[in-house]
Amino acid sequence: MKAIYPGSFDPITNGHIDIINRASEFFNEILVAGLVNSKKQYLFSTEERRQLIEQSFKDNKKVKVDTFEGLLVDYMKEHNYRAIIKGLRTVTD
Repeated sequence: MKAIYPGSFDPITNGHIDIINRASEFFNEILVAGLVNSKKQYLFSTEERRQLIEQSFKDNKKVKVDTFEGLLVDYMKEHNYRAIIKGLRTVTD
């Protein structure tokens, strides 16, 4: 089964990396999907964020990287993903 881990990853953090590494024990493929939101100001460009993620997982063949604009549900349907990986920052998450 494959799963998607969406986020802005601006930049990717050790917490993100830990979640992805732990999730890779349960899924055949994890797509780290960087959100592109034209209304948001990012520290790093889309390509820089993508490269940072790819560099972080260069030795993990289960991790793929892509970027997307729009609704996550639409992206998931288009690419046949059925599971979302999500970390919790606070109780309200």
